[in-house]
Amino acid sequence: MSELVKSLPSPTLSGVQSPGLDTYKGWLFKWTNYLKGYQRRWFVLSNGLLSYYRTQAEMAHTCRGTITLATTHIEVGDTCHFVLTSGGRSYHLKATSDGECQRWVSALKQAKANVTHLMHQSDDSGDEGPVPQQDRSLSQGALKTLASKLDDLNTCNELIGKHGAALQRSLSELEDLRGPTDGTDKLKAVNERATLFRITSNAMINACRDFLDVAETHSRRWQRALHYEREQRHHLEETIEQLAKQHNSLERAWREAPSTHTAEGVERTDEVDTSDENEDTEFFDAVEDSPAFITVTASDHSQRKYSSGSQSMMSGGLPSDWSHNHNDSSGSNHLELRRPRRSRIPDKPNYSLNLWSIMKNCIGKELSKIPMPVNFNEPLSMLQRLTEDLEYSELLDRAARCESSLEQMCLVAAFSVSSYSTTVHRTAKPFNPLLGETYELDRLDEYGYRSICEQVSHHPPAAAHYVTSQRGWTLWQEITIDSKFRGKYISIMPLGNIHLQFHSCGSHYVWSKVTSTVHNIIVGKLWIDQSGDIDVVNHRTKDTCHLKFSPYSYFSRDAPRKVTGVVEDSEGTAHYILSGTWDEKMESAKIVESSRGCGGSEGKQKTVYQTLQPKLLWKKYPLPENAENMHFFSSLALTLNEPEEGVAPTDSRLRPDQRLMEEGLWDEANAQKQRIEERQRLDRRRREALATHALEEGQENEVYQPQWFERRTDNVTGESSYVYRGGYWEAKERMDWSQCPEIF
Repeated sequence: MSELVKSLPSPTLSGVQSPGLDTYKGWLFKWTNYLKGYQRRWFVLSNGLLSYYRTQAEMAHTCRGTITLATTHIEVGDTCHFVLTSGGRSYHLKATSDGECQRWVSALKQAKANVTHLMHQSDDSGDEGPVPQQDRSLSQGALKTLASKLDDLNTCNELIGKHGAALQRSLSELEDLRGPTDGTDKLKAVNERATLFRITSNAMINACRDFLDVAETHSRRWQRALHYEREQRHHLEETIEQLAKQHNSLERAWREAPSTHTAEGVERTDEVDTSDENEDTEFFDAVEDSPAFITVTASDHSQRKYSSGSQSMMSGGLPSDWSHNHNDSSGSNHLELRRPRRSRIPDKPNYSLNLWSIMKNCIGKELSKIPMPVNFNEPLSMLQRLTEDLEYSELLDRAARCESSLEQMCLVAAFSVSSYSTTVHRTAKPFNPLLGETYELDRLDEYGYRSICEQVSHHPPAAAHYVTSQRGWTLWQEITIDSKFRGKYISIMPLGNIHLQFHSCGSHYVWSKVTSTVHNIIVGKLWIDQSGDIDVVNHRTKDTCHLKFSPYSYFSRDAPRKVTGVVEDSEGTAHYILSGTWDEKMESAKIVESSRGCGGSEGKQKTVYQTLQPKLLWKKYPLPENAENMHFFSSLALTLNEPEEGVAPTDSRLRPDQRLMEEGLWDEANAQKQRIEERQRLDRRRREALATHALEEGQENEVYQPQWFERRTDNVTGESSYVYRGGYWEAKERMDWSQCPEIF
């Protein structure tokens, strides 16, 4: 009987009553990287967790990292060095002496042994809030305790069943007794078995009570932990929202008070001799020495002198085409419309979708190869976005009428900047065109030009664009998009040159595009920035214009989205200063005198330009009413996807997923998008199979040829690109689209 009693489990586990873990603190040197080497950090060992901070004061608010010792491998090296390896990551640590290193290693090993073999002591007070970094260890201890209690219950259950069956047999035998001697022995056996049954039942009751106590204790702890995490999440969301509001307020205040920064710029350039200038003198940094240049606005007397003296030099000063009245905020060019165009599209549905949940597995990939739902698109294709560069085509109309090549250069440079004005709020991704997809824009009656685009390559994605105008100019370009997802932002790098030729003077201009960056992919409000340099070159006269798109910086004193530039002739003499922002306007100021001024960064001297009053070259049209609910489309963008009769069957307007998205049917659009992309993949595999077969047979591979464009070498620049071969508008007049592939 005593052996049976000893086999029963103890009602209370010793692990639950184990003492708490000791705390050990001190300075250690932690390896960071090859540039900074070992850095001094404050380490705290507590409750099986090793946390580190930059300073002791950071313990109250900022933990730089935490190592769970339960799953950590401790390796001791030489010269006060030891390594902790946890979760595939190694932490290289050094102490100031061998004795200190030994004390740390002993404390770490003891803490690891405690957290591995002992249970955490239950906390019944309920007053102390949970510590976030202990949650994992507490959960593991609670699960081990509950598992042990469950084993006790199973043991008690087996013993109760065994002793209950024996007691039942004894009672049955007692009923069958015939003599008094047998009755005494049987009664003694029944008493023993009844005692065992009672002891086992008591053990079962105690084990159940312990199991319930442990479950209730940790249930309260987990509830507190859950409540704490909910409060922390709510607090974080409020903090992020507040930061976003403060950021927007600061940015708005910065834009509304540019005079303050101009005044600061004057104070910083007191070394310049400005005794002959008035109080409204403006200063910028020089282009060749720093991101900006110094400009001094001439006095009224000087302006009259230089204006009268520049008649012979600049062909009679500024002609009427130079006036900014051709580009006022009302959009006078739109008043010439003969055909009514739509002024709105269906409002964008409010569908919530977590971008990070899709993008987190795509870091480092090319953007065009990332499959995305239409929720992240806008209802326009990349071909239509290219065509949208013609929003301010009247700048080229004015440039075609200019007699001076330098004035013409200013307008061409303003046109190159204006193409980015529509992107300031457009963070959505345009649809990737299918191979062979086209887009036409016929605006002969309204603006005097015709435009045709075609997707000439799919990987890498490349589009060819050709525009001819009755008002004296032709524009063509081949753009290849190179895009990368970097985790926190997406970079879009357009590769290729834009060509512009004026019919009357024969000037041939060439320039490229800057890098577009979409920020806050992980958290916060998406916003777009343009950064980089543009060199506009006139290959006939060798005039140049260097434009600099300054990247946005929270700490910069410059206006956001700032663009600056200098127009120079073939000999490198500066004639015009350009300044403005790519989302609002561009101005030009004629240089009347230049001289070496104050020292710039790195000991270089800056050039001081004395200019006339700036003239407005271009100003952005206001967005249509309710634009925020229509993807922030401009007036031209609203008409790009408007259905038209007679277009080619490969036109972007006929793409079903894009049309369904514009109508607000996003689920149906996603289904169509998957169907179209799968069909495109099958076509690509078929072409690859044919190419492989031709190679095996020793035959010449038939390379894909675009329908309306062909590759040529430019006589001026010497570059090879796709150029319009002709025939599209003639096919449209005949309504003969038999040569067009079926891609939708």
